[in-house]
Amino acid sequence: MRNKFDEQLSVLNETLIEMGALCERGIAMATKALCEQNIELAKQAIEVEQDNDQKEKEIEDLCIKLLLQQQPVAGDLRLISAALKMVTDMERIGDQAADISGLTIYLTNHTYTKLTEHIPQMALATVKMVNDSVEAYVKKDLALARSVIKYDDVVDDLFNTVKSDLIEMIREDSGNGEQAIDLLMIAKYYERIGDHATNISEWVEYAITGVHPKG
Repeated sequence: MRNKFDEQLSVLNETLIEMGALCERGIAMATKALCEQNIELAKQAIEVEQDNDQKEKEIEDLCIKLLLQQQPVAGDLRLISAALKMVTDMERIGDQAADISGLTIYLTNHTYTKLTEHIPQMALATVKMVNDSVEAYVKKDLALARSVIKYDDVVDDLFNTVKSDLIEMIREDSGNGEQAIDLLMIAKYYERIGDHATNISEWVEYAITGVHPKG
């Protein structure tokens, strides 16, 4: 019975890794589309979200089967419960990437006055957080999970820098106000992705220790 449970848990881990890879792909494609003002790539990035939704359903089904068929003990129950919580945040990460692409499509008809360099830096930081948070779950790596939670400060600092850049852009020319607001919204989506990756790592910590860092 335990061997069967371990096999199904391994499938769950593999599917979580696949969903994490889809999140990373969506963020990367959305960012490339934004920087290049590539409308076709932006549309493709939005389509990735549909695959992400399908993975969410697969993981939920796997978790329910494990709960109903295997009667997991306390530690295993925490792992499965954490996975169910994690996929909600991963699905939202996919939504945020699609939202970035949606705004990119709107902005393709406007020449950028200034695309702050810190927005792509935010994208790289959030991809790292998503990757590390899923890896922390699969490897049961508490130190890695906690490092992701701490790394969210990097994303928050970058967001504040982007905000300052865009305020300066408006000061230079008030006619840039609408574009600055759109770019600020994009930066906010990246900031939210960082928050969701933090949530994932907090659930990883709960799965490992039995204590959620937020009590």
